[in-house]
Amino acid sequence: MHLDVLDLRNFYYRSALGRAAQKVIRNELTTLWPEAKGQMVMGFGFAVPLLRPYLKDARRVVGLMPGPQGVMPWPPEGKNVSVLCEDTLWPIETGHVDKLVVMHGLETTEQPSALLEEAWRVLGPGGRAVFVVPNRAGLWSRSDKTPFGYGRPYSLSQLEAQLRLHRFVTERTMSALFQPPSTRRIWRKSAGFLERLGHRMPVIVAGGVLMIEVSKQTVAPTRPGLGEAVKRPLRALEGIGKPQHQPESA
Repeated sequence: MHLDVLDLRNFYYRSALGRAAQKVIRNELTTLWPEAKGQMVMGFGFAVPLLRPYLKDARRVVGLMPGPQGVMPWPPEGKNVSVLCEDTLWPIETGHVDKLVVMHGLETTEQPSALLEEAWRVLGPGGRAVFVVPNRAGLWSRSDKTPFGYGRPYSLSQLEAQLRLHRFVTERTMSALFQPPSTRRIWRKSAGFLERLGHRMPVIVAGGVLMIEVSKQTVAPTRPGLGEAVKRPLRALEGIGKPQHQPESA
């Protein structure tokens, strides 16, 4: 089930560990998507900590938060862009989203297949999505001191298979949060070194979360009409004889 929005807010905005996790994941996302000028960017679950870099230049930013989780105003300054919605009924028109981020949404919903269908629906042709989920092989999924210790953790093969089943095409995969989910000072001071070291390791090893970028590829519509060329097309005026030359009279 979904976590409470107050617990998520307190973790990401009021704890040193949460702020560090937010920074690491957001940096990975902006490496994938440096900008979104003129595009519609949407988050689902508790993805708003990752959307701030796009507030300035995106055409529109929307943070959807599921009903069982609850909603909070965001950003704290300026016009609110967060919206309360059902897991599988998003108040977004079909095919209007250019970039979608799902964090604390897929692993905590009771209807993952229906949620992925809704994600497919709102994305436009060629649109991109990033799913952030707990890594089954990582330490963060084993600790209930962080939000990544709740819900269903995934292996990379499980996540790719589920997304492929819902017609998404995998573009890139990565892992993040190689630092332990600990508030001890020694781990906080070495967090940057551990993140740099983790990037040299295989994607499925050690990282607390998996991040997978997918795209929505649609088949080009077939042209209406005859599928084959007519071998003997009917020509205009076919069957009318050619004019005969009449000899001049003497």
